[in-house]
Amino acid sequence: MVRSESPPLVVCDAGRLIHLDELGCVDLLADFAEVCVPDAVWEEVQRHRPSALRRRSVRFNRVDLIPEAREELAFLIRALQLDAGEVEALRIMHQFPEGILLTDDLAARFAATQLGFRVHGTIGVVVRAVRRRQRTKRQVVNLLRAIPRRTTLHITADLLGSVIEQVLAS
Repeated sequence: MVRSESPPLVVCDAGRLIHLDELGCVDLLADFAEVCVPDAVWEEVQRHRPSALRRRSVRFNRVDLIPEAREELAFLIRALQLDAGEVEALRIMHQFPEGILLTDDLAARFAATQLGFRVHGTIGVVVRAVRRRQRTKRQVVNLLRAIPRRTTLHITADLLGSVIEQVLAS
């Protein structure tokens, strides 16, 4: 069943935009209420995969006014040695706790869950496309199978195989 309400806003890190562009499916972000891209993430994507930011189907909101890190987040930043884009994304999430952080970085995912934020990665965005009727089940399986060949996303073959099996079984 497709939800009728618009999904919440998302805050992206660079890897998410790059991986989705490598798969040719940045458009899967188009149905989110807002796609926030922190300034440091924008700069990183501009250097490594500028085409990801030029997708007309998605309206990116470049965020350059980043709030200061709260005490708990500042501790996690130091402890986990997060990069500038991940730090800015987490700081923005404090302003929009109902949003979703899009990251595959394990340390950033850990920090986000410790702070009570929802987190999804590339795989989650791709699989969600079936539920949102953005892609057919077969198209999603083909995208998942293409990840090792077409993207810089590191995922074990076992995990990827398990996800594909779940999609086919659903």
